[in-house]
Amino acid sequence: MSILGKKNNSKCSFIAEYKRLIVLFFFPLRMQSVGLALEELLVTAQKQDCLTVGIYESAKLLNADPDSVVLCVLAADDEDDVALKIHFTLLQSFCCDSGITILRVCGVRRLQQLLGAVDVNRNQEECGDLHCILVTNPQADHCRLQEVGIYCQESRRLDQWVPELVLQER
Repeated sequence: MSILGKKNNSKCSFIAEYKRLIVLFFFPLRMQSVGLALEELLVTAQKQDCLTVGIYESAKLLNADPDSVVLCVLAADDEDDVALKIHFTLLQSFCCDSGITILRVCGVRRLQQLLGAVDVNRNQEECGDLHCILVTNPQADHCRLQEVGIYCQESRRLDQWVPELVLQER
């Protein structure tokens, strides 16, 4: 029995190591693809008036109609803002309990570029609150939403409770 146990453990170790190597090799490429899909999804959802932007506005929508929300994007760029972390924790908990897909994003400046929140006469602090973005029932771009959702599922399978994505500035 110990021989079978060793073979089984060896096989499991090999499979685990194989999966780890595949993830290390392909995950960065996957992140770029998903980043582009997220960008396209957000732009399309904005055109269709299917975005709720801002922590306060998002909390109001989640309280009133959580079933309409299909994706919650939490954006921060390595900020040590304790209040923001508390808001994120509460939003993540609510979304998790409600079965809403959550995605953490680094790249607030890129979100500002995409969603038209940047005014050349203003500095970053004066721009709209893009720390929380909810996507509600987009009519088109179902494929983009599905791609982001699959990425989030794959990340959770790799023990990343809240999947993360880095948006590249252009």
